[in-house]
Amino acid sequence: MKFEPYPFEKLTNLLRGLVPSSDFEPCALTIGEPQFETPLFIQEELKNSSNLLNKYPKTSGESYLRDAQKSFVKNRFNVVLSDSEIIPTFGTREVLFNFPQFLLFDVKEPVIAYTNPFYQIYEGAAKACKAEVVYLDLTKKNGFKPDIGLEKLKDANLVILNFPNNPTASTLSIDELGEWVKLALKYDFVLLNDECYSELYCDEKPVSLLEASLHVDNNSFKNVLVINSVSKRSSAPGLRSGFIAGDETILKEYMKYRTYVGAATPLPLQKASAAAWSDEVHVELSREVYKKNLELASEILGVKRSEATFYVWLEVDDELEFTKGLYEAKNVKVLPGSFLGREGIGRAYVRIALVENSKKTKEVLTRIGDFIKAQI
Repeated sequence: MKFEPYPFEKLTNLLRGLVPSSDFEPCALTIGEPQFETPLFIQEELKNSSNLLNKYPKTSGESYLRDAQKSFVKNRFNVVLSDSEIIPTFGTREVLFNFPQFLLFDVKEPVIAYTNPFYQIYEGAAKACKAEVVYLDLTKKNGFKPDIGLEKLKDANLVILNFPNNPTASTLSIDELGEWVKLALKYDFVLLNDECYSELYCDEKPVSLLEASLHVDNNSFKNVLVINSVSKRSSAPGLRSGFIAGDETILKEYMKYRTYVGAATPLPLQKASAAAWSDEVHVELSREVYKKNLELASEILGVKRSEATFYVWLEVDDELEFTKGLYEAKNVKVLPGSFLGREGIGRAYVRIALVENSKKTKEVLTRIGDFIKAQI
């Protein structure tokens, strides 16, 4: 298998040999990793549970973790799940890579469709499956929303959506997601929404694909799955706590597969994860910081405020030259959009991850704003 270099490796190569300005402290707004301390109550739960390291964890997860995740789904989306409709996972990256391989193992010429630009693990999974890829291009022209009318979707076996979207920050309404559910039933493909940014929003709460499934009377979630994680919502990417939920017929067989994968979550992490999923106060506090950061970006850069995620998808003339120039002049790293897309999608954009506190964010955004003004 031959995989593309990750975007951050490409960035390192792009900036190699360049000397950043010594007038500024270095700042990297490249990776979607919250730069905040994981809440102390989560850390304490992890410490207090370290004695459980002498036990093997179950692939299915402990009941206290499943219950915490089901409660999160019920409280946040008003969707009631049974134990057979959810599987705790070791984060979501492993799911995004191994689930397509499980699902498409017996398909001779598999077809995977996913949003473009994208989280690169989607592409890695497609390569591992030797699948044909259909790109759901997100452009300024279509409002960064995928075209549901693509003819090739008739041939798809798996469609991966990502809303709220990384990197464009766009969202889909319950009616728009409902149309995708209808299409999944019509063409009999599996529809998965990567919802890891669902808890980072400004005003209107993003909806889940599970809600949309109920909205169009697909009450059994046939062909419908979602994934979610505490990485962003709880500033705990190292906790590796996620879940996949939806169609119990698919999940029953996927559970069997997972017993061979060996991705069971250690019990101390499950204890800490259950605490994280069960609390909303810490999420509300961090959400306000991200909202403030997005407002600062709107004020300083003159862009429309993102309604969800912590990303700014900034339009520029030449994303590679902009990235190099900003690094040299202001000692700030951003990620060229072309590193996140294929077939020309993402060109003329850079992704800015507003993952720092608001004071630092304001200072760095001012640097970026000054750099832009100097180019005019």
